[in-house]
Amino acid sequence: MTTSAMPARTYRYYDFILGAFVCVLLCSNLIGPAKVAQVHLPVIGEFTFGAGVLFFPISYVFGDILTEVYGYARARRVIWSGLAALIFASIMATVVVKLPPAADWHGQAAYESIFGQTPRIVFASIAAFFCGEFVNSYTLAKMKLWTKGSALWSRIIGSTVFGEGVDSLVFYPAAFLGVWETKLVLTVMASNYVLKVLWEVLATPLTYRIIAALKRAENEDYFDHGTQFTPFSLRT
Repeated sequence: MTTSAMPARTYRYYDFILGAFVCVLLCSNLIGPAKVAQVHLPVIGEFTFGAGVLFFPISYVFGDILTEVYGYARARRVIWSGLAALIFASIMATVVVKLPPAADWHGQAAYESIFGQTPRIVFASIAAFFCGEFVNSYTLAKMKLWTKGSALWSRIIGSTVFGEGVDSLVFYPAAFLGVWETKLVLTVMASNYVLKVLWEVLATPLTYRIIAALKRAENEDYFDHGTQFTPFSLRT
């Protein structure tokens, strides 16, 4: 068990988790936000939510795994990798959408409707990701110290409550307030937040198994004693 400065060592699965985190993040941000879905649920009735909420919480599961096993500083590097990927994807989408279409290609309107997100939505997405993921990682790392490594379920769920809460509070008002009706913004924001937290609760048994397996495989269970919790660093 590590309790001080993170040693310079190589991990077997860290890079794979980093890649999976970035993949989920890009897919959920490029594919999900463009659609608002509505389903009929027993007792509840009509339930409106952003379609991306079905997959975006997976990135928070990866964030929990990274912080719990490898520590805040290594999770911080992954968050910055995800941020760089989001920024690049946004720039690429903007350039490709703006390129003049060929005369015999008739998919420009459909392409713009999917990838032609406004700068406001792009900024909101990036800002929400940055704030939410760091709140999630910070909360889990601090709770691990407070609980002395016990009650893993409490920090998995607790970090999600705070991280996803910040993400939702930043993204939906910044992206859609004044564009959608205020009622719809609040409805989607609240329903998505509830779904994200419930998603994390349901995924907790699987998260437990993955964390336990990684701790054994990597021989690591990092505690962030003495960690500098600033998000503005890439040092490990």
